[in-house]
Amino acid sequence: MEQLPAPELPPWIAKEVPFTRYRVAVGDGLQMHVMETGRGRPVLMVHGNPTWGFLYRKVAMCLQGQGLRLIMPDLIGFGFSDKPREFARHTIRNHSGWLGSLIDQLDLHEVILVCQDWGGALGTHPFTTRQDRLGGMVVLNTVLDAPAPGFKPTAFHRFSHLPLVSDFAFRVLPLPQAALHLAQGNKSSIRGDVARAYRYPFRNIADRVAPLATARMAVDRMGHPSIPALEECAALSGSFDGPKAMVWGRRDPILARALKRTRALLGDPPVTETQAGHFLQEEVPEEIAAAVLDVNARLSRASAQAAQKQA
Repeated sequence: MEQLPAPELPPWIAKEVPFTRYRVAVGDGLQMHVMETGRGRPVLMVHGNPTWGFLYRKVAMCLQGQGLRLIMPDLIGFGFSDKPREFARHTIRNHSGWLGSLIDQLDLHEVILVCQDWGGALGTHPFTTRQDRLGGMVVLNTVLDAPAPGFKPTAFHRFSHLPLVSDFAFRVLPLPQAALHLAQGNKSSIRGDVARAYRYPFRNIADRVAPLATARMAVDRMGHPSIPALEECAALSGSFDGPKAMVWGRRDPILARALKRTRALLGDPPVTETQAGHFLQEEVPEEIAAAVLDVNARLSRASAQAAQKQA
């Protein structure tokens, strides 16, 4: 794998992410920005909309020195990855292909997947064709399946599908990156330079395609094109028999109510419920790190038992 140079960060962001940084060509003429730190079993931490790998910096700090390779990619269209300007390129299958290319090029095995928001579906789907590479899952506020008939979309996702109005709000104002704090349990957890770090990658209006395109990937009706891929994510998540854990923000105005549904899909894994909001990595990084260590310990025990049986 060829590691390509990462773009320079402004000093006020760079000091918050003292990690190795590089870019990887992931197909379709696109490059993905990656941050990583540590050595050992890989932990792939996948963000959602409209954030980037910066979201996991506190979790990574908590896990340093624990024998883990902590990998924080920026999804295509976000952070410091390339930002295609065609809405049609943002599909679950395309994102799965790009992230899957990264997994292959880094030659990751026994991966502990940590995922939140759209990082759930986009982080899970690559493993539908790489099931032997998935070692464990730590699931944060997200949805891993298609909605049942008769569902009611969230107000946020209903708004994102409105023509013209949502284009103006997402690309000119711009939402949602200007209002991340409103989704938090502790509103002060995304303020000042932290809030600015989430806005910075979208400082050019032409680069603001992904937040709206990704919001429109959310199912707002039966027959939505995301449904088949979400059904594949659900099949993998439900059948995966490796160690799983969940950490959930109960004050999330977007996905708090998805806890019961997601826990049932995953087979009732242990859940740490918190008073955090949607971007809980900013509020409860220690709890997320503890869940990763728990999954890692269970995975190590299972691997040791399997090795003994083969001996």
